[in-house]
Amino acid sequence: MTTTTHLVRQRRFAPLFVTQLLGAFNDNLYKNAMVLFVVYSIYNSESAEASFSALASAIFIIPFFLFSALAGQLADMRDKARIIRIVKACEIGIMLIGGTGLILAWQEMHAPFTIPLGATEIGVTSTPIVLMLIALFALGMHSTFFGPIKYAILPQHLKKDEVLAGTGLVEAGTYIAILFGTILAGWIPVEVAAIATMVTALVGYVAGRQVPEAPPLVDPDKLDYNVWRSSKNLIAATLVDKRVFLAIVAISFFWTIGTVLFIQFPPLAKNVLTASKEVASLFLVIFSIGVAIGSMSINALLKGRVSARYSPMSVIGMGAFVVIFYFVCQLWQPLEGGALLDASGFVQQRMAVPLMLALLGIAVAGGMFVVPLYAFLTTFVETSQAARTIAANNIVNALAMSVGSLIAIGLSHAGVAIVDQVLLSAAMCLISAWLGAILYKAEQRAELAEPVQ
Repeated sequence: MTTTTHLVRQRRFAPLFVTQLLGAFNDNLYKNAMVLFVVYSIYNSESAEASFSALASAIFIIPFFLFSALAGQLADMRDKARIIRIVKACEIGIMLIGGTGLILAWQEMHAPFTIPLGATEIGVTSTPIVLMLIALFALGMHSTFFGPIKYAILPQHLKKDEVLAGTGLVEAGTYIAILFGTILAGWIPVEVAAIATMVTALVGYVAGRQVPEAPPLVDPDKLDYNVWRSSKNLIAATLVDKRVFLAIVAISFFWTIGTVLFIQFPPLAKNVLTASKEVASLFLVIFSIGVAIGSMSINALLKGRVSARYSPMSVIGMGAFVVIFYFVCQLWQPLEGGALLDASGFVQQRMAVPLMLALLGIAVAGGMFVVPLYAFLTTFVETSQAARTIAANNIVNALAMSVGSLIAIGLSHAGVAIVDQVLLSAAMCLISAWLGAILYKAEQRAELAEPVQ
C-alpha cells in the first residue's frame, strides 16, 4: 500500500494513470450507452440483441488485428509521451462523431434499415447507427495505439520493484473507470452521455500532455506498414521466451471468457432476469469492482513479486463462480407480461444477492488471474521491446476475442439459450487453469536456471 500511495503522487506515474482512467471511462460510457440503447430501445428479440452485442464487440476488436504491429513499433521506436498526445487529440474527433450518432439516435430522425447477420436480421437506425459504429471502430484504433504504451512505459518510468504495483494500479484504475462509465451509461439519458463523452475526451487530452517524456531505448528503425508481415514477425519475435508465450495465450483465453460474458450480460438481464438496462449496467459495474479488487489483492499476496503462482487457483475459482451464476439464473423467477425490474426492484428479489455475489466472485478471481500475466509481458523482455510485446499480446487477444464473439453469434443463431451459453465460460476456465499451471512450472524452471548473483 505504501508503494501504491507513493506512485499516485508521482508525476512519472500520475498523469499516465489519469489519462488511462479517463480513456477507459470514455470508452465504456460510449460503448455501453450505444449497446444498451440498441438492446432496450430497438430490438425485442434475444437472438438479435445478443447478435448486435457481439457485432459491436467484433467491430471494436478489428483494429487490434490491423494496427497492433504498427502500434508496437511506434511505441518502442518513438517517444511514448508524444504518441499519447497524438492519440488523445484524435479521441476528441472520435467522440464528436460518436456523440453526434448518439444524439441523432435519441432524436430518431432516420428510418430503420437492416443489416443481415446470418439467419437473423438486425433492425437499426441508418445514419445514427453508422456514425456510432464508425466511432466504435475508431475507438478500437485509439485503444490499439494507446494499449502498448500504458504498460510498456511503466518499466521506463518506474523502478523494478514498482512495476507490479504500477500494473495493478493501471488495471484497478481501468476497472474503476469502467465502473463509472458503465453506471452513467445505464442511468443517464443517451443525449447526456453524448455530451459527456466529448467533454471527457477534452480533459483526457489535457491530462495526456502532462505525461513525462519517454524517448525510445533503441535507435529508431524503419516502420513496417505491411499488416500481415509485420504482425507475423512481431508475434514470432515475441514468443521466443516460453513464459511470455504462455502468458499471452493465458491472457487471450481470459479475454475470450470476458468477451463472452460481456456479450451476454445485456440480453441476459433483459430476457432471463426481466431486468431493466439499469440492472444490466449494474452487472457490468459489479464485474468491474470485482476485477479492481482482484487486481489489488494479488499484488498484496505476491508482495510485489511477478509470479503466476496463484493464477491456476484463481481461474479455477472463477470457473466455479461462473457455474454458481448459471444455476442462480436457472432458479430465477422472471416477471410476467413483459414487465422489467428496475434496480431497486431487482435487489429485492430472493435470488438477487446470490447472483450478485457470484458475479463479484467471477470478477475478483479473474482480476487475480490476469494482472500478474500482464506484468510478465513487461518484466521478462528487454525494456526496449516491451511495447511490441504488448502489441503482440493485443493481436493474439483480438483473435481470441473475435473467436469468442463468433461463438456467441453462432450459439445465438443455433437457438442456444443465452443462460446456457454461460457454461461455455466455465469450461474455458479449465483451459486457462491448465495454461496457468504450465506457466508457473516454466517460471520455476527459469528461476532454477538463473545464475546465482
